[in-house]
Amino acid sequence: MGKKIMVIEDDTDIRETIVYALEEEKYIVIASEDARILKLLSHHNPDLILLDNWLSDWKSDANGEQLSKQIKSDPATSHIPIIIVSAVNNIKEIAEAGLADGYLRKPFDLKELIDIVIKFAK
Repeated sequence: MGKKIMVIEDDTDIRETIVYALEEEKYIVIASEDARILKLLSHHNPDLILLDNWLSDWKSDANGEQLSKQIKSDPATSHIPIIIVSAVNNIKEIAEAGLADGYLRKPFDLKELIDIVIKFAK
């Protein structure tokens, strides 16, 4: 069975592109437009989370950095690698502050996406 990747991205086109690319590589993909899916994190038990830093429909002040930090601070989920995905200039600093394992700068090409997934979904 393939590795399970959770994709949290509010931009439909980007989310669908990521899902398509990962499924072509035989990954199992759980995709959501908002962070509510994180309430089911223990149920899904992903091998990697690709987390958009800015979720426009998220109903709280939390962003990807804060959500990543919450996941990494919980002993039950701290082992799950997280990649922050964003177009902001300071994405490296955001990923570090959020205790994420890495980052992917938008726009990205599909090779970059697959390379980072291969690197972190172990």
